[in-house]
Amino acid sequence: MSDKPAKKNIAMFGHKRIPSREGGVEIVVEELATRLAQQSYSVTCYNRRGHHVSDASFDTKKIKEYKGVKIKSVLTIDKKGLAAVTSSFFAALRCAFSRVKVVHIHAEGPAAMTLLLKIFRKRVVVTVHGLDWQREKWSKGFASKYIRFGEKMAVKFADEIIVLSNRVKDYFKDTYNRDTVYIPNGVNAPEILDAQRIKEQFKLFKDSYILFLGRLVPEKGVHLLIDAFKDVKTEKKLVIAGGASDTDDYVAKLYESAKDDERIVFTGFQQGEMLQELFSNAYVYALPSLLEGMPLSLLEAMSYKNCCLVSDIAECTEVVEDKAVVVKAGDVSELTKTLQTLCDDEEKVKSYKQSAREFILSKYNWDNVVDKTLALYKK
Repeated sequence: MSDKPAKKNIAMFGHKRIPSREGGVEIVVEELATRLAQQSYSVTCYNRRGHHVSDASFDTKKIKEYKGVKIKSVLTIDKKGLAAVTSSFFAALRCAFSRVKVVHIHAEGPAAMTLLLKIFRKRVVVTVHGLDWQREKWSKGFASKYIRFGEKMAVKFADEIIVLSNRVKDYFKDTYNRDTVYIPNGVNAPEILDAQRIKEQFKLFKDSYILFLGRLVPEKGVHLLIDAFKDVKTEKKLVIAGGASDTDDYVAKLYESAKDDERIVFTGFQQGEMLQELFSNAYVYALPSLLEGMPLSLLEAMSYKNCCLVSDIAECTEVVEDKAVVVKAGDVSELTKTLQTLCDDEEKVKSYKQSAREFILSKYNWDNVVDKTLALYKK
């Protein structure tokens, strides 16, 4: 790009850690940070310590640099409700006393540090990945109040606020009369893999399963998907791929609900080639969410030529338009009927698969995301 301020230092925090696929925030931070580094910007990402969604078996060795991005770990109290608060505070402190010019905060809770950074004359950009105070695990007590506080700090003090959906853009305008910038996420064109590892480990074959892949949290509607699938007459399996996110009790209930149906398979948290194979060989990808920011897993599923089944919340329907199957959010009966129809009608599934990839890759592009974000940094 012309006019790029190569000397300008950029810092990011609010994610768990990169490199990692523990959530959509982590994917966004990794894509932005590494692409900026490729354009000769100096980028530092402040990682939390701890295991978070994935367990210790997925830990990467401690690194100081990843694809040109400086990686620094910050002090973190690894307990529910405290990890994000403590890691964000110490990341903000390090940014405040550094040569960083632009600080990009990801998520509403970490945005509570906006005022501190403005006191030290940093340019602050906040990305709101979703209205986190609406999520069930944070909907009560201190966590909810803290996240709402972070939201208000962003509204009052951030130089720019990025949102991922028009619904959230409308929310900030209606609630605070604050203008925000709509920059949806991107998606890469993936390599589609044959079923090898998933065949060996989980006995899964091409088009033999319906896939859910994401964090196992109530707002994703996994419990609804399990309840609906149990009444579907099919030999196909339901594969639940993902880990807990401070939601161990919820995950235990999922296992309990599924224990009498041998067709339901839990793979745990997956990444790398195992995850690629899961996406590549699914018959249908299902995301019956009740609440979303912008579901990156949905973009990825479509990029793998999947027929997708989503709930009718705006954050999903904005993404898929008419290129996926849509059901009423929270309606288990409709979800059951639709799953049954898709299992019985292979031609319908094929028709959605044929149009998904080209549509999603043309609509969402990471290079466009980077260009639009850089424009906000340089204002």
